[in-house]
Amino acid sequence: MKGNKPNKKMITGTVISDKMDKTVTVELKTRKRHPLYKKFVRQHIKIKAHDEKNEVTVGDLVKIVETRPISKDKCWKVTEILKKA
Repeated sequence: MKGNKPNKKMITGTVISDKMDKTVTVELKTRKRHPLYKKFVRQHIKIKAHDEKNEVTVGDLVKIVETRPISKDKCWKVTEILKKA
């Protein structure tokens, strides 16, 4: 399989912070069923993503894609803004 790039993960989330230079924090919300109690539990994770043009603001719905490590915490990149805040 030389030369073939693997499929990269693409996810959508809401921007919760844009205070850093060329970096935004994106929150992903999920609902999972608890294995024992069968109750739906809300979970969220925060991901730092690279925003080259600094055009994303808090509250925007964005699509991010997995990329090579850009820094210690960043390995995601903003590809498009789905809905402005």
